[in-house]
Order: sequence, then structure tokens, then C-alpha cells
Amino acid sequence: GSLARTLAHPEGVTSLAFFADGRRLVTGSYDRNVRIWRLPEGALERSLAGHTATVWSVAVAPDGQRIASGGEDRTIRLWRSSDGALLRTMTGHALNVWAVAFSPDGRWIGSGSFDETVKLWNTDTGALEKTLSGHSQAVVGLAFSPREGLLASGGDDSTARIWRAQDGRLVRTLTG
Repeated sequence: GSLARTLAHPEGVTSLAFFADGRRLVTGSYDRNVRIWRLPEGALERSLAGHTATVWSVAVAPDGQRIASGGEDRTIRLWRSSDGALLRTMTGHALNVWAVAFSPDGRWIGSGSFDETVKLWNTDTGALEKTLSGHSQAVVGLAFSPREGLLASGGDDSTARIWRAQDGRLVRTLTG
């Protein structure tokens, strides 16, 4: 393929997530902002300011109505995608938030952190519902299974862990 468009931040881009329809892209950056871009023209739709340090991870809710971002400021922020309004700020991690992901039904946001934990947050209330412990180093990646209610976390401890989101039970640890 050929390059369709270059979308530029004033500082490095750290994370990206497409909306399900492929018409918009969300980016996070060292510049502390989350940006929404219209595609294919590459026009900046809006910039979401609120993080006080690098935005390490962004995710778009399955219905496209909300965006989650996690950052070096130890927060997870939930934004309304239609107007960029900050809906809530979730705090509870002791160190940088390195990964965020929405559950397939949009009910939860998972967050992974340098504090070696995964946290599950209620998207309606912002309440912390579960803290999943087991990694011995930073959690740097998260993915929800499209079915079966599973959440996978990947860490700097060279493991991937599979959790049941409903009750936080560790199902399996994958190594080497």
C-alpha cells in the first residue's frame, strides 16, 4: 500500500485506536493530549486536554460513544467522543497507567499499570470494581476477549495472564 495520510502531534505519538467504523482514529501523545482525527481526510476533529503527563494508552468503546485514556499521571480518563467532554477521572493506580481497554459490552474499562496490577472500572459510575494481582512487574498490555468474559494482561514479567472478568479469577498464566 501507499501512505494515505500523515497525522502530526507536536510530540511523539504513544498510542492509537480506531473507531469501529474506521472513519475516525484516536491518538495519545507525549504532549499530554488525546486527539480525534477524521479519516480519510486526516482532519483534526478535536483535542482532549486533561492529563498532566504523557498519555500512554487510548481505547474506543465498542459503541464509539466513549474514549478511555491512561497516562503517566496515574489516571484513567473517560471522555464522550461526540463533544470531547470529560465524563470522569478514575484514580487508584500507584504508578503510570500503561494500558486501557474496554470490555466488549462497554461495561468495564480495564487498566494496567507499572504498579503490577490490573484494575476493572465500572464505566457508568467510575467505581473501581476489582483489582487483579499476580504480575511481578509492570502490566503493559490488555485485551478483552470478544466472548466468554475473559481479559488478558501482558507484563514485563514475561507472562500473559488470562482472567475471568466477572469475578477476577486467574484462569491461566502463559509463559515462554
